[in-house]
Amino acid sequence: MDSPREDEVVGQRDIPDYPRYAGLATFALLPRIEDVPHADVAVVGIPFDAGTSFRPGARFGPSHIREASRQLHPYHQTHDVYPFKVHQVADAGDLGVTPYSIEAAVASIEKSASAFAEQGTRLVTLGGDHTIALPLLRAVAKKNGPVGVIHFDAHLDTWDTHFGAPMWHGSPFRRAAEEGLLDPERCIHVGLRGGVYDKGELESDGVLGFQVIRADDYEEQGSARIVERIRTRVVGGPVYISVDIDVLDPAHAPATGTPEVAGLTTRELFATLRGLTGIGIVGADIVEVAPAYDNAALTGLAAAHTAWEILSVMAYDKTRHGI
Repeated sequence: MDSPREDEVVGQRDIPDYPRYAGLATFALLPRIEDVPHADVAVVGIPFDAGTSFRPGARFGPSHIREASRQLHPYHQTHDVYPFKVHQVADAGDLGVTPYSIEAAVASIEKSASAFAEQGTRLVTLGGDHTIALPLLRAVAKKNGPVGVIHFDAHLDTWDTHFGAPMWHGSPFRRAAEEGLLDPERCIHVGLRGGVYDKGELESDGVLGFQVIRADDYEEQGSARIVERIRTRVVGGPVYISVDIDVLDPAHAPATGTPEVAGLTTRELFATLRGLTGIGIVGADIVEVAPAYDNAALTGLAAAHTAWEILSVMAYDKTRHGI
């Protein structure tokens, strides 16, 4: 077929008599990045899980999420926006990172993510374990300066070393804070519950600059109040969103490395994401999907739709706020 023009946005594959379950499983049936002149937003996979501390398998997350994303549609009812028509979104495939060295993998991810940033392409990344947030934040901060972070997770992920390893999936936000990548006045955890060994971990987390919204707060305050708290916290600069799929209750997302009961529902998560318009999202990741533990593709579907919600907010902001 003819190459698209520089000003032409190429959306989802839409060919009559060609079912959505057939053909190449790019994210949401979007064009490959090689098939467009420029991508405003790229969906990229990072199949890496050498930093996980419990159940492995998140290296297979990107392909699982892409497969589940086949049913994503072109129109978002809540935002009244076509997320793949407003600007060019493309699938950039997977980064080829070594499974044998965390340090080498982190360096490789940072280099690739920085190259996208230099081209003016924002990333929505499919993991992979949460270790990958560190090099992604390095690339984002190199481009934008220190960023605010909205971190959806059951766990803090601001721990220090584990079995002598300074970089693992429980430490990315501690390392990022130490490196000055984060704005300590604009960071917040959302969905926190279990997984704390000592009260001192919470105190240390606060010193790094994070506020906490617990999973129980949704029951007591409701999604609208949660959104208000998040927006108040992160206002004033660029924002990075990081979603560990274990923020969801295992009933909604069983296929993850460190599941924790009593988590958010998909409805609560999506209501929160939909309330984050206008905050200035400069990048995002969805991590910790380990498909070997999935049941009826529940986790893959949740992750695919999470990425779609974030992409829809970015599209809404492009049309309403010019960002």
